[in-house]
Amino acid sequence: MLIGVALILIAGCGQSYYFGGRALPPSGILNRVMIAIQNVGITGSGSLAIVDGYYDIRHSFNNITPSFAISGYSAPDPITIQNMPEQQLGAVYAAGNGTFTLVNYGSESQVSAISGLAGLSSSIFISRDQNYVFAASQQSQVLTVIDRTLSVGGTYTLNVPNVWRVSINPGATVALAFAENSNALYRVFKLQANQAPPSNAVDCEPQNLPVYCVIPVPGSFDRPIKAVFSSDGTTAYVLNCGPECGGKQASVSFLPTTGLLIQSGSPVPPGAKTAVTATVPIPGGATNALATTNTLYLAGQQLQSDGLFAGYLTLLDLASQKISGQFPISDGSHTQMVMADDNTLWIGSQLCEDGQRAHELEDGVALQVGCLAMFNTANNSVTMIDAYKGDATGVAAVTGLHKVYTAEGGQVYIYSTTNGATLDNSNVTVTGTAYAVAYIDAASDDDNTTY
Repeated sequence: MLIGVALILIAGCGQSYYFGGRALPPSGILNRVMIAIQNVGITGSGSLAIVDGYYDIRHSFNNITPSFAISGYSAPDPITIQNMPEQQLGAVYAAGNGTFTLVNYGSESQVSAISGLAGLSSSIFISRDQNYVFAASQQSQVLTVIDRTLSVGGTYTLNVPNVWRVSINPGATVALAFAENSNALYRVFKLQANQAPPSNAVDCEPQNLPVYCVIPVPGSFDRPIKAVFSSDGTTAYVLNCGPECGGKQASVSFLPTTGLLIQSGSPVPPGAKTAVTATVPIPGGATNALATTNTLYLAGQQLQSDGLFAGYLTLLDLASQKISGQFPISDGSHTQMVMADDNTLWIGSQLCEDGQRAHELEDGVALQVGCLAMFNTANNSVTMIDAYKGDATGVAAVTGLHKVYTAEGGQVYIYSTTNGATLDNSNVTVTGTAYAVAYIDAASDDDNTTY
């Protein structure tokens, strides 16, 4: 209990921070994991619970306080947490009512809900400085840009047929939009003073005096689904989903970000043939990725001869632009990827029981089938994490403590990063449906699965 005693002493000496100038939170917990919970109580509302990631308990170390939570938050069906520990903020999207809410990690309270969204969002992000919000509403078929730097107006609803997802870089200098069942890729472009809208714009708003436009990115894409960005910010890696999304060939397209900047002042000419510098085929599929300085880790599924899909992790060497390895992982849609301690990469998927390996298990093949996999980046080995618990909808790396928290099948689980062993979760289980998790006391915003 030495950490708890030290915390009391710090507070007693009149200090109000614990490291990096961060405010000492009301809970007094130094290693907090925030859990987005759905279907809480008889009202069915949502909540954001806080548990101690050091002791793996929901109550205070001295048992005085039975539980902790973000005060004021009750939006229904929270499904994503955009984790920004360096800013001491989180942005939580609730699918039940379409609210996108900022929460303050220092005060452990709700700050405000972002206004101006066009109904439910299928994908949504806020820049780290909180100045810009980009949201794709598949239901309304619009891409919303909220420019919070403007004193008047600032919300622009751009018409993009079948818009599905949006990807932005952390500084929000690049925003890309993706349409479902389409080979088109779009970028957001802000007009300069007295600049005419580009002739190839899909839409510009407001129409009487345009400020923001959405325009096509030239190039040959194959069901593009997402973009991740290089560590130096110079390149966008566009993931072409290929067969997994009804296309032909999964691949990665390399795009220089200089040609994608929102406020570049010059749109891509309508006759331009390509902005892509290279396209690398990825046989194992490409629906999610995580980039390091030297390697792009790609998760996806490969179509098998029986018509089912099997999950794979592909390592793409960024210097040579060649595949350096391909490894079997859980089947399904790989929505979660996070780097953790002990050189481990954790990959969580949904609908993993619909894939090739579950089918082989039914036929009597001895396989470990689950929705969670651990990959050791030092020795290139895969550990499939125990049996099927349900969709792995959340993964958080509790860095420095050699563990990860997950949300699987609506419950919270804990694993060791040293060997993938299951740790005791009896004191962090929740009442309701756990859907997302975040380590809100991480040292860096890199502890984030959303970008």
